[in-house]
Amino acid sequence: MAEEQREVVLPETLPAELPKDVWHKCKNCEAMVYKKDFEQNLKVCPRCGYHERIGAWERLWITVDEGSFIEWDADLQPADPLNFPEYADKVRRDQERTGLKDAALTGKASIEGMSVAIGITDFNFMGGSMGSVVGEKIARLMERAMDEKLPVFVIIGSGGGARMQEGILSLMQMGKTSAVCGRLHEARLPYIALLTDSMAGVHASFGSLADIILAEPGALVGFTGPRVIELSLKIKVPIEHRQAEFQFEHGHIDMIVQRKQVRPVVAKLLRFWYGA
Repeated sequence: MAEEQREVVLPETLPAELPKDVWHKCKNCEAMVYKKDFEQNLKVCPRCGYHERIGAWERLWITVDEGSFIEWDADLQPADPLNFPEYADKVRRDQERTGLKDAALTGKASIEGMSVAIGITDFNFMGGSMGSVVGEKIARLMERAMDEKLPVFVIIGSGGGARMQEGILSLMQMGKTSAVCGRLHEARLPYIALLTDSMAGVHASFGSLADIILAEPGALVGFTGPRVIELSLKIKVPIEHRQAEFQFEHGHIDMIVQRKQVRPVVAKLLRFWYGA
């Protein structure tokens, strides 16, 4: 009986003794699952369904057709106009860690054969915050989409808001990206956004201006995070009010999509628009 009990509790209670390259501990339910199963499930917990954050390059690989991506504006990288303390060091650190020049990756690709202008913001790069480069890349993405008559798909993982280290140059990006969203709408080209955890900050600009807004299950969605609200306004915000499911029930989000279904759902929407 004792031997049988040890076999049952081992993955849950003794994670420190398990090989790190074999097991993964879910950040939500804390279950220990085989790392191989976790990765094959696109880093979604097979037990509780928690969608773990993934980087821009990984997101690109699971979304677009293999070999179809052509990167745009790859050389744009942030300046340090205010000589903000330690800002340059943080930028270099995240560039090395993510393989990105800044928190946005943009370009042209195809999804199930449908050509699309695609943008992805990465929470791993300074919280996905929107500085001058992120705003410029999103604006250029949409402008080039208009030139080439392409639909736009943006996957948003920006939890950092405007990047304070760049001052007013960051705040200007909200107006700039909102304006180009308006021009995209006037050009009658579809814009689809996928909100992932955590999606805040850009909620006041291109994050909420799409024709169709999708979200991953459990994604934190809102103008700012609950912790910032609590610290600034001394108001306790129930976490469920900021999750995608609550936003869906109240009409802000059009559809909640499992990670494995993002690619076929977006392709279906594009075929609907273009009658293909």
